[in-house]
Amino acid sequence: MQRHGPAPQHPLDPFGYTLLLLGPAFLLLRRSRPVAVCAGTAAVGAVYLWAGFPVGPAFLSCAVGFVNAVLSGHRRAAWLSVGGLYAAHLAVALGTGRFHAASEAGLLLWLLLLVLATEVIRSRSEHREQWRQARAEREQRIADEQRIAVARELHDVLAHSISLINVQAGVALELLDGDPEQARTALTTIKQTSKDALGEVRQVLGTLRTPGSAAPRAPEPGLDRLDELVRQAGAAGLTVRLRTEGEPAPLPQGVGLAAFRIVQEALTNVIRHSSARTAEVVVTYRDTALLLRIADPGPLSATGGPRAGGSGSGLAGMRERAAALGGSVSAGPEGPGFEVRAELPRRVSREGL
Repeated sequence: MQRHGPAPQHPLDPFGYTLLLLGPAFLLLRRSRPVAVCAGTAAVGAVYLWAGFPVGPAFLSCAVGFVNAVLSGHRRAAWLSVGGLYAAHLAVALGTGRFHAASEAGLLLWLLLLVLATEVIRSRSEHREQWRQARAEREQRIADEQRIAVARELHDVLAHSISLINVQAGVALELLDGDPEQARTALTTIKQTSKDALGEVRQVLGTLRTPGSAAPRAPEPGLDRLDELVRQAGAAGLTVRLRTEGEPAPLPQGVGLAAFRIVQEALTNVIRHSSARTAEVVVTYRDTALLLRIADPGPLSATGGPRAGGSGSGLAGMRERAAALGGSVSAGPEGPGFEVRAELPRRVSREGL
């Protein structure tokens, strides 16, 4: 019966067994030296062919080296190694007169299947890696946004409360000897302000607890608590005129919280940086937007330091809150005084909440 494909010139000898062991030995380095392993197994296979040993499992290491090189990102080296091995096979087949079209067609089909399977595996691996990277970036972005939100909340709560406490502490020190009753009132205000601040800080920090832990959460503040801000400002010696225009209506929770914090931060800046003892807060309800205006007649306090309209984080926090909801904040001098204006949408997409 006629044999198809190259017939062996002689049976395996010690040199042939050495080649059979050398190929798998190369594979031990496949993770650290993928290109060298692919080229080395291909070279061992070529020598095995030129020596005329029987074709069999000797070329499994070549296939493994090729697949490993492709999956490691060295496709060009893998293709060159396989191309060189096949060229050596053709040279042996043509040189010995044992070239058979049917055998070559089968070999090419086998190589094609190997290449296609390897490329499919590579493509799926790359897609999985891209998906993992995208998910990691998305999780990191969410974590950063949450961290910034918590930092912004803490800044607004602490800046407002500490400013009130600082003012009341100064009042208490001045009146401690001359008017003890008024000093007692200031100290009572300090106690209540610090208590409220601690409660809000606990609420904010509760968001940092692990999922599933029972962190008591009070309702987030909204425009229904503006009277509380007016009372706190009054305790610090600032008279606030609160005016509402338009028909009040329920607001999305994120909008109500942002409006409250913007008014809170603006009044805090008046207490800290302005010599004015009065301020005006105007809340305007429109069909599609909520407008806020917080103004003081000024002028700038000689001991108050730079206004919050500069590079302070207070104004930056206002703008970040508004921008996250699709709104805007502007602030700047208005005559000798200062004015903050904000526009927030009445309806917010789920991404903005």
